[in-house]
Amino acid sequence: MRILALVPGGIGDQILFFPTLDDLKQSYPDAQIDVIVEPRAKGAYRVCKSVKEVLTYNFKDRNAMADLGNLLGVIRDREYEAVISLGQRWTVGLLLWLTGIPQRVGYSGTNGARFLTAAVPLKTEQYAASMYHDLLQGFNITNPCPAIAINVPKQDIQWAEAEQQRLGVKESGYILIHGGSSQLAVSKGIDKIYPTDKWKQIIEDCQQRQPNLPVVVVKGPEDADFVTKLVESCPNVKVISPDDVGKLAATIAAANLMICTDSAPMHLAVAVQTYTIALFGPTEPAKLLPKSDRFLGIKSPTGKMADISPQDVLKKVWGG
Repeated sequence: MRILALVPGGIGDQILFFPTLDDLKQSYPDAQIDVIVEPRAKGAYRVCKSVKEVLTYNFKDRNAMADLGNLLGVIRDREYEAVISLGQRWTVGLLLWLTGIPQRVGYSGTNGARFLTAAVPLKTEQYAASMYHDLLQGFNITNPCPAIAINVPKQDIQWAEAEQQRLGVKESGYILIHGGSSQLAVSKGIDKIYPTDKWKQIIEDCQQRQPNLPVVVVKGPEDADFVTKLVESCPNVKVISPDDVGKLAATIAAANLMICTDSAPMHLAVAVQTYTIALFGPTEPAKLLPKSDRFLGIKSPTGKMADISPQDVLKKVWGG
């Protein structure tokens, strides 16, 4: 059996969809599961254990008919027997219908629902991983949503261990900071950046109270300016630069605590069960974090990330 999943969105959306893919694979152990994702999200599948092939398509671009035709050809060539889709646009539903895939599962109440063979209610007021997992009702799978799980490649774990040795933090442990400076979020007007001066207050307090517990900052492709400013303000912080999701996950897994903004690394922290304090601006913690004492969300009183007080963050850090 060959099953296809259409999963628009970024890396965070993919990680939140992993429990759905894992449960689908457990229910159909002999099935080959492929996914179609946006190019920016392909890297997430480095740590996914249930997917065979990752195809890419820019769902949100103004795609020409030739692009849709090419995608349709790719899907038809693989002769899938079932497809599950997070996409809610009518064009996605039409595409699925045109593929001729016999079993087509998606959300009801959407413009593309009329093209599906099984439509599942969209319940948005719950943890996103559970909302995605509801789609398995279209396959008559009614298990509870499992926890997010990932499979980090051995070479990525070894890279993270070597970096910890280089930074001198392997024996001491460390607090990990991830600023989450996503340019895509900025371009959409989504406020997910916490000001450098407020990070400085948090870092200095951590260093004062726990001088033997180093603070490490993640530097990613979109975080260069943020990290440069932070290092100028806090010269004693250490910098680590994982270049893929696996290395980042291994770095997070080894941390004593991660403090971050609402971002893909937050979901990786959930997967590896690292204690996490996450800052939320316009988004809701209850929809993006599971209920657990290990993962604490701090919601801005105004919806603006900058309006979260460093003192409120430090109260969570020290249990005050």
